[in-house]
Amino acid sequence: MKQVEIFTDGACSGNPGPGGYGTILRYKGIEKELSGGERETTNNRMELTAVIKGLEALKEKCEVTLYSDSKYFIDAIEKGWAYRWKENGWMRNKKEKALNPDLWERVLELFELHDVKLVWVKGHAGHPENERCDRLAVMESQKFK
Repeated sequence: MKQVEIFTDGACSGNPGPGGYGTILRYKGIEKELSGGERETTNNRMELTAVIKGLEALKEKCEVTLYSDSKYFIDAIEKGWAYRWKENGWMRNKKEKALNPDLWERVLELFELHDVKLVWVKGHAGHPENERCDRLAVMESQKFK
């Protein structure tokens, strides 16, 4: 199975506001950058979109090491929250709806296709790929100003 690294970040100017995502895929030293944005979105939506776009770019089942600075994303997967939200009809509890169910649904579908290991990186702390993803995301968000 191919071993791929994916680095992701999302940005939003205002929350909600114009946002962007940046994703870097690396396989055997070759990198591909993906980026895009939306006129009215949230930072968390862009973080999830970055993950989705990276995983969707894979053409076959891969072993993926996925790097993100989003505790929202990392914790929801590692602590099982996203899986519980889905089981509970996209409810966080009996009264509160889970946010971004459309994106979480896609994330969980993609996680079934690949073997994904998550790595949290501290944002804005000099991690080269995270910094590059942030620049891509901010650049995309600025296209809507």
